[in-house]
Amino acid sequence: MLGRLNHVALAVPDLAAAAAVYRDTLGARVTAPQTLPEHGVTVVFVDVGNTRIELLEPLGEGSPIAGFLEKNPSGGMHHVCYEVDDIVAARDRLKASGARLLGDGNPKTGAHGKPVLFLHPKDFFGTLVELEQA
Repeated sequence: MLGRLNHVALAVPDLAAAAAVYRDTLGARVTAPQTLPEHGVTVVFVDVGNTRIELLEPLGEGSPIAGFLEKNPSGGMHHVCYEVDDIVAARDRLKASGARLLGDGNPKTGAHGKPVLFLHPKDFFGTLVELEQA
């Protein structure tokens, strides 16, 4: 069911500063910021060759990233994203096995314009998992 690792997401308190560290200090290619109101975040992606790093900044106080940063003011790893060939089939298989989906269980459009779902971290060893349709 799982495909390749699409990205590792880091929540950051200052997106511009974090992007500058990756771009200017580490020499990475960084995308322009993208606002995703449906997810309550602004993101950039850092190309590291074999995968990407997603830097997330809260978009408003109701953002789930705002709550994460309250507990982790310096930021930190927020989730990992894996690709799947068929997100609806993956969802149905996961639900049948007892995994909990966050939200209403229906895919939403993610930063890459593809359907995504999030899985409860308590079901995956404390790690929030995002699935993205390949």
